[in-house]
Amino acid sequence: MKKQLLALALVLSGFVPTFGQQASTISKSEKDMDRIELCKKNYATLFGGEALTGQGTDPEMMDMLQKYIFGEVFRTGELDLKTREMITCVTLATMQTLPQLKVHAAAALNVGVTPVELREAIYQCAPFIGFPKTLNALSTVNDVFKEHGIPLPLEKQGTVNEENRHEKGAEVQDFLYPGGISKVMEGMPGDMGEDVERFLTEFCFGDIYTRGGLDLKTRELLGYCILTTIEAESQLRSHLLGNLKAGNSKETVTAAVIQCMPYIGFPSAIKALKIIKEVSQRQPETKDNIVRLSKITVDPAQLDAYNAFLKEEIEASMRLEPGVLSLYATSEKEHPNKVTILEIYADQEAYKSHIQTPHFQKYKQGTLKMVQELELVDSNPLIPGLKIK
Repeated sequence: MKKQLLALALVLSGFVPTFGQQASTISKSEKDMDRIELCKKNYATLFGGEALTGQGTDPEMMDMLQKYIFGEVFRTGELDLKTREMITCVTLATMQTLPQLKVHAAAALNVGVTPVELREAIYQCAPFIGFPKTLNALSTVNDVFKEHGIPLPLEKQGTVNEENRHEKGAEVQDFLYPGGISKVMEGMPGDMGEDVERFLTEFCFGDIYTRGGLDLKTRELLGYCILTTIEAESQLRSHLLGNLKAGNSKETVTAAVIQCMPYIGFPSAIKALKIIKEVSQRQPETKDNIVRLSKITVDPAQLDAYNAFLKEEIEASMRLEPGVLSLYATSEKEHPNKVTILEIYADQEAYKSHIQTPHFQKYKQGTLKMVQELELVDSNPLIPGLKIK
């Protein structure tokens, strides 16, 4: 039976060549292709084989499937091929359709997903689907790595330890989901709801969300696809808001759900799409950026300590807060204790959120006696909307 399933997966997806090609979004010329042309192009890029061959025991089903997925779904939204294949892989891992996961894991490598990124995408499943299913998926993906000559184990990506996993997890959790699940867990027998809260903070957000290999936006987007697959309606609502805070647009989340659709079916996908529509109708449009220069004079005797606080704060802000568009710090060559920081925030809400974060408060309180002068200069960009490379 296992051999039959694997054979079916290979028929569905074809031979997978050596990985390493670069992923990209669908270009305008590709959007103008008819679905048969685009299907053949995407299929060859992903799997190195030929689509719509009319071969096999069910050529009609293969014809419908390939045109629909690779000729239509793959042109919907602005997701690049790397993101599409990571979404497909976590969806298949969640469903435990392991033969198909094996083929799509190889396709993910072929369009530029790194081994670490793919491994982290599977790790991201653990808080949502549990360890047994995650381990099954990891075993499948590791088989693909071995077949491609990728040495195992991959390099470690953990960033927390026993002493700080709760603190670091709480930083991410409080940013994405202020208040957590404390109200939901209130009144549990034996006060064991407090244990559940702690497990969520330390394992889900501390051990998993702080790992390297994937940024916060990607982790939240993949999480939403996993929740879509298991139809976790309550969590879909909260995680949509988490996606928006992480920096994913409503359009990106919508395209991600549609990417899941051929694998999970219309009912599950439409349930998630309705939630996006309902929540989106209550979300205000984003406001103009806030641009500010912070001019700081630091006590020269405490400059090294100040710079350490500043480095930690800026790195945490840029990693955890999509609404913080830039924090660029400089010091004068002749007077290194005179520091200027270019601060750009997506809007007023992003700025208010930033100054309430644990990492900013740590910086503020830690440097209070180090700062001799502080001047805040609100500014207007001369070229609004210009992105800093």
